[in-house]
Amino acid sequence: MSRIWARSLRGRVTLIATAVAAIVLVPTGIGGAAVTRTVVTASVWKDTRDAAAAVTPDLREGHFVSGRIPVTVDEVDLIQVVSPDRRVIASSSAAALQPPLTDIWPTPDDRAVSTTSCDNGDCVHLTAIRVSRAADSPVVYAARPTPGVLGTRVLELAIAAQVALVIALVAWVTWLVTGRTLSPVAEMRSELDTVNATDLSRRVTVPKGEDEVAQLARSVNGTLARLERSAEQQRQFASDASHELRTPIAGLRAQLESAQLYPEDTDLEKLLDGALNDTDRLEAIVSDLLLLARIGSRVDVVKERVDLAQLVRECLPGRRDRIPVRCDLAEGAFVEGVVVQLRRVIDNLFDNAQRHADGSVTVSVRTEDGSAVLTVQDDGTGIAPEDRDRVFERFTRLDAARSRDAGGTGLGLAIAREVAVAHRGAVCVADSPRGARFVMRLPLA
Repeated sequence: MSRIWARSLRGRVTLIATAVAAIVLVPTGIGGAAVTRTVVTASVWKDTRDAAAAVTPDLREGHFVSGRIPVTVDEVDLIQVVSPDRRVIASSSAAALQPPLTDIWPTPDDRAVSTTSCDNGDCVHLTAIRVSRAADSPVVYAARPTPGVLGTRVLELAIAAQVALVIALVAWVTWLVTGRTLSPVAEMRSELDTVNATDLSRRVTVPKGEDEVAQLARSVNGTLARLERSAEQQRQFASDASHELRTPIAGLRAQLESAQLYPEDTDLEKLLDGALNDTDRLEAIVSDLLLLARIGSRVDVVKERVDLAQLVRECLPGRRDRIPVRCDLAEGAFVEGVVVQLRRVIDNLFDNAQRHADGSVTVSVRTEDGSAVLTVQDDGTGIAPEDRDRVFERFTRLDAARSRDAGGTGLGLAIAREVAVAHRGAVCVADSPRGARFVMRLPLA
């Protein structure tokens, strides 16, 4: 149980806070006790010196002190005047009929001595002052009982108890605070344990406030939402891909089965042409799917400085377009990118424009607000505003497109969007007075 407690974050934080409190408070307590003892001792000896010094002027001026000596300093009630022959000449009422308080006798060179003296367990703090340097100079003793704070360990015990109490309080408060802070985290962990690949719709509870735990909960929910969208897209993609692949496979199978059943009625050349067409379509779909899987991954990470206008010029000569392409290519549109992927985007946009144009296709390259802008314009039927986002989805064909482009894979514009996003850019369908106008923006290198 103790190991589990020590391994928990709450336990570790409490242990660390307790250790820090102990490291700070224990030396502070020891130092406080030492300082207190020093201050009290200095105060006691000051009092005894003051009491002894109050008697010495009369003796120094030749006034003989006899009888009872008045107490001038509170609590310093043991005062004696002792002659060199160790005879008590005068004393205070508390020191009457007592032998000399101590055997200490100050020398002419050290006329004031402060010390402690104990007799049968009773200790006093005492100051002895020699009245003069003369050999027959008397000595004044002033003493008081040693205060309890100096004569016992009460001070150390009190400070130790206070330090222990504060350390325990720090540990308790830390335990409570970390418990309240981490309880939402424990709840989130419990809720996350219920999330599985078949049900990504669950969300964790977001605690009130704007602290780090609440922000963590929102980030977790955002991640779960993205995972759910991704899983849904993958399921939809798998469904669409299987449908798109099934069509040419079914056509190819039908042709082969017909040839098998009626070999004498089969036109071999026509059969081979149809089979090759279906095979080409399958190959195109698979190639596009592989390209989509590679975009943005570590497979194609080699980027280089690319002149977008020059790349457009290189793409045009190898094409067999039914409509000539008019160009307006400005210089200076350099971007950082994967050449093969950018070339594929240009080809896909050209293919789309050629399929839907009536008689005009225009391409332009320019720089604008820190971006390189590629625009491909055709004069076809155009794209309705409500379909401008949908055309970039995988295997999406509008009705008009289906009638004029039965052989397309339905992945060209999806590839264009994925490549643009992988290059920190975007592609969209912009407003146009006639036809469709595709605009791709990439940050300048």
